[in-house]
Amino acid sequence: MIRKASLVLVGALIGAATVTALSQMPVRVSGVANAAASDTYRQLNLFGDVFERVRSDYVEMPDDAALIESAINGMLSSLDPHSSYLSPKHFRDMQVQTRGEFGGLGIEVTMEDGLVKVVTPIDDTPAFQAGVLAGDLITHLDGEQVQGLTLSEAVERMRGPVDTDIELTIRREGAAEPVKVTITRDIIQIRSVRHREEGDVGYIRVTQFNEQTFDGVRDSIESLKASIGEDKIKGFVLDLRNNPGGLLDQAIAVSDGFLQRGEIVSTRGRNADETQRYNARGGDLAEGYPVIVLINGGSASASEIVAGALQDHRRATILGTRSFGKGSVQTIVPLGANGAIRLTTARYYTPSGVSIQAKGITPDIELLQELPEELLGRAETKGEAGLRGHLAGEGDGEEESGSQAYVPPDPKDDAQLNLALDLLNGVQVNSAFPPVGDQKAGVPN
Repeated sequence: MIRKASLVLVGALIGAATVTALSQMPVRVSGVANAAASDTYRQLNLFGDVFERVRSDYVEMPDDAALIESAINGMLSSLDPHSSYLSPKHFRDMQVQTRGEFGGLGIEVTMEDGLVKVVTPIDDTPAFQAGVLAGDLITHLDGEQVQGLTLSEAVERMRGPVDTDIELTIRREGAAEPVKVTITRDIIQIRSVRHREEGDVGYIRVTQFNEQTFDGVRDSIESLKASIGEDKIKGFVLDLRNNPGGLLDQAIAVSDGFLQRGEIVSTRGRNADETQRYNARGGDLAEGYPVIVLINGGSASASEIVAGALQDHRRATILGTRSFGKGSVQTIVPLGANGAIRLTTARYYTPSGVSIQAKGITPDIELLQELPEELLGRAETKGEAGLRGHLAGEGDGEEESGSQAYVPPDPKDDAQLNLALDLLNGVQVNSAFPPVGDQKAGVPN
């Protein structure tokens, strides 16, 4: 029996990476569903026969644990693209990602020519205070070469228990000799929310939905209202582009932050008694100011829950390109010291009762970005509908999800953001903004 301690998640599989979202929610599975017919168990003898033959006759001695892990993962991954086995390490990594904090240095990094390159040090973290700079190339960690490590291996070495030291050897542009810096690890919080003023408009960017996200959105709204002035602020842009998902409860909380009442999302499993409905509790953090939500082909799962809820309730205008189309719910079932399994257990539905599985959310205002020449023909996500073995979509219409997922690095070139700002500032008009009132809404708000 799957117990109540199981973790429920929604997430996005984009390319080869799976991003998950978790929240506490019971999963009830009937005895009939759990009971396998006796002939099914007899079929397991086939697995045992193959396993023993591989162990005895394969050209090299195989690792028994690796064989079992591959067999389990093969069984789960054959169901759909989002079900899988999580080894103990991958389970820990997933928990770190969704928790949004870990013991580390506080730098965003990438790989360049076999070395770890600092994209940016995070403000007020040990790396920032130690003087690590954007563009620094890390060549050694505690005297050991970085060359030959993968990015994930290097990141794992830089993370560690709080109050422990690590020495970085840095190659810095303009410095004649390598720079050595000793940094003491501390608790690092992943900033999933950033904000800035765009004239009299508040811009809020959400990169993922982890345990810090709702607090970040709430604090951003309060900060922007204070800095711009409640008598001057003209509205908010909520940027969910290329946000692959995250915690279900955080997606619900962020949606609730803009809604006074009504359903936010429902999840429906195989059996009718597994249906869960989540409703707004009242209290609009934005106090009725206009909101425009930006989405694109990289907006998936938890991002689609927020966009779908605000669109159905006519609380916000959705602008950009069609979203990824990830409309299923996964449950993380811990297996003690053996990791966990991620199993698709339900679909989710927007407040108007629509499943976006393999279809995505269509914006109220569709607008493509102008692509640089080197990205022509390469800036589209294939979406959920393009994933092999995906769950079939429901309702009328053909499956179609994913779209352009390019966001220009310079805001001046960002056509979607600039249109949102023009609409909020009254420079341009569109029949979809502000959204139609309650009398024509898909659901009452």
